[in-house]
Amino acid sequence: MHRTSVIRRSVLAAAAVALAATGCTAQAVGAAGDSAAGGPSSASPAATASPSSGASAAGGAGPTGSAPAPAASGEVLMAEGTETEQVRELQARLRQLGHFHRSPTAFYGSMTAKAVSAFQEKQGLTATGEVDGATWESLTAASRTPTAGELRPPTTNELDKPDARCMTGRVLCISKESRTLAWMIDGKVVSAMDVRFGSENTPTREGTFKVDRKEREWKSTLYHTSMPYSMFFSGGQAVHYSADFKARGYNGGSHGCVNVRDMDRLASVFGQVKVGDKVVVHW
Repeated sequence: MHRTSVIRRSVLAAAAVALAATGCTAQAVGAAGDSAAGGPSSASPAATASPSSGASAAGGAGPTGSAPAPAASGEVLMAEGTETEQVRELQARLRQLGHFHRSPTAFYGSMTAKAVSAFQEKQGLTATGEVDGATWESLTAASRTPTAGELRPPTTNELDKPDARCMTGRVLCISKESRTLAWMIDGKVVSAMDVRFGSENTPTREGTFKVDRKEREWKSTLYHTSMPYSMFFSGGQAVHYSADFKARGYNGGSHGCVNVRDMDRLASVFGQVKVGDKVVVHW
């Protein structure tokens, strides 16, 4: 994972300003944001069994059954434009092998095609970017049946190794590098979700804080925007749900707050977090 340079960190730190008003909202950050990662909420519907894997809805390692119905080795099973649960399984298996670096979506787009090509090249197959019988057979042999968590991960962004400060007690562990929030208790991740931060001019402050107050419904006194499920930890900066983040993803940014786009997941964590619980914001 790419590390932000020390110079950039210094610039961001120097730009940090204390927000006296209790509230922050979204602002555009230009086209540099990762729009692919900023789609709809990553909260997913109840898991359904993959038609190709025979795994249970709970996602346990059920019977493999991943071999496609009898088909010629060269017959194309999946290609760009395909949208099925078998594509979700394909993506999860490719992710296991380090070829696909996002949460499975069940849609076969250009990123999936590139991942398939990379796998084919490594296996000595013709790199077509399409999945035929031979490619699928090779992939299922090289990987295992995905679990429910692998088919529908809790976050679009992959969690990184928790900061050492997050390993004890009750902590909202927030990583600027992976753009994730992990609600942790005694070193174990209870829940996780995607987050975004302030822009360069109004950065989210880094360090160790405490939740000093919670507001289920809150409207920014500075920007007059809704901030549901706010958990304030540093002056006006808070973890809260952002409809703008859900709609625009990483094409926008906050004025310092930690935005969450999965309201249901945040609501659950909001109900568990207590005033005084630790908050760690780190790279």
